Amino acid sequence: MPDAETLDRPPFDTGPPQAVPAGHPAPGHSTPGHPAPGGLRRSMRLPGALLIALSAISPASSVFIIVPGVLATAGSGALLSMAAGAAIAWCLAFVFAELASAYPLSGGEYAIVGRVVGPFWGFLVMGASLIGNCLIPAVMALGLSTYLGVLLPGLPPVPTALVTIAIVTLVGILNIRTNAVLTGLFLVVEILALLVLVALGFLHVARPLTGLLLHPAMPGGTGLVPASPAMIGMATSVALFAYNGYGAAVYFGEETHDAGRHIARAVMWAFAIAIASELVPVIAILMGAPDLRALLGARNMLGDFIAARGGPILATMVSLGIALAIFNALIAMMLLAARIAYSTGRDRIWPAGLSGALTRTHRRFHSPWVATLVCGVIAGLACLVPETALLVITSSTLVLIAGLLCVAVIMGRHNGTTDHGHYRMPLFPLLPAVALLAMLSIVYTNWLDPVIGRPSLAATGAICVASALYYRLVLRRRGAWVLRGPDDC
Repeated sequence: MPDAETLDRPPFDTGPPQAVPAGHPAPGHSTPGHPAPGGLRRSMRLPGALLIALSAISPASSVFIIVPGVLATAGSGALLSMAAGAAIAWCLAFVFAELASAYPLSGGEYAIVGRVVGPFWGFLVMGASLIGNCLIPAVMALGLSTYLGVLLPGLPPVPTALVTIAIVTLVGILNIRTNAVLTGLFLVVEILALLVLVALGFLHVARPLTGLLLHPAMPGGTGLVPASPAMIGMATSVALFAYNGYGAAVYFGEETHDAGRHIARAVMWAFAIAIASELVPVIAILMGAPDLRALLGARNMLGDFIAARGGPILATMVSLGIALAIFNALIAMMLLAARIAYSTGRDRIWPAGLSGALTRTHRRFHSPWVATLVCGVIAGLACLVPETALLVITSSTLVLIAGLLCVAVIMGRHNGTTDHGHYRMPLFPLLPAVALLAMLSIVYTNWLDPVIGRPSLAATGAICVASALYYRLVLRRRGAWVLRGPDDC
């Protein structure tokens, strides 16, 4: 957790002008609590930003949707994979916290990288971030019918996803404080579902924790065989994605009071809660499973575990809880996508008419309502695309973004563009260096996977090429691309 000394620095908007090179303007300095003309309103405090960030992580969705993939790959070695993923995520959380405290802007990662590393690299991140945040809600919505099926069997995936996207888009137009309260209430249901897993596992312990750590096993032949380091390593790259989302707090920096001081805390608290709420259930499941081989070979691992230990009625209730968790995550993701789209309009990336429309805020709710509607339409259209194709497009974008953030935090210390931030990570530059090496290892792991990994890397490369062409052929012809802050609306 960040301590008081590292967070007690001058406000983000009072940094020395010479610390920001030409073409990389620091964010605007609208008075806390008052919106810049035509901009977003600072109406939320630290708990609100934390709740939305946790909803973006969606610990229950991660445990029930992503963790089974880790278990299928590494067997009981998934515990080591989840721990290793948590260690890498810990490094990245410090990177996010330091950069977010310097630039708590609605553009998120692209606004940061563009100011610290350079506009061209920021634009590459913008392309990956905008596409990823608009398409990921479609992936999540298409999986919703699986969990609602326990109540409404035969629910068609695509129509269900379209209706869900329409609802979360309308919810996303509401005031940010309303969304914070709403996502907070849904988050309680998520935590309850995870507590059920923890209780069922720890109340029916079938094997010791030491055995799982010292002798990880995976299905092989007619029994269990030792889990290889290679499989545990491959599963680690999947485990890392389960924790993703703690950096989401930065997107709401322009709607949070005294964001420069509080966003770093929101990032670190979101990370800590995500680790605890995902790692502990995995331990409980592996310790409490009646038959480890049967668990690892099951098609619905966690559903079968709950049914075996708690009965079918409890399994049905938890499935409905997971459906609500997915809905909650969809709301948070739509809020993120809308803030990115709003920021691209303010930075005048698109033709004048579209850029101006994206910066419009609702008179009553002070939300970027046009940007929200545009992102909702894109996500809805994406629901018509095969889910495998969506996974291929979005899977590697996080690696690109995280890798450039690691570069940004190192360059920010070197060129002084983050000197005005409140927070400084410990163990610099070790933590960003470790995280950057981890991103490179994930790229290598993906390259070894010809089904999803290699096509995903190709898709991310195509996004970068398209972004670079737009930057060179469109933006550069207008002159130098200037990133704008809250006071420049």
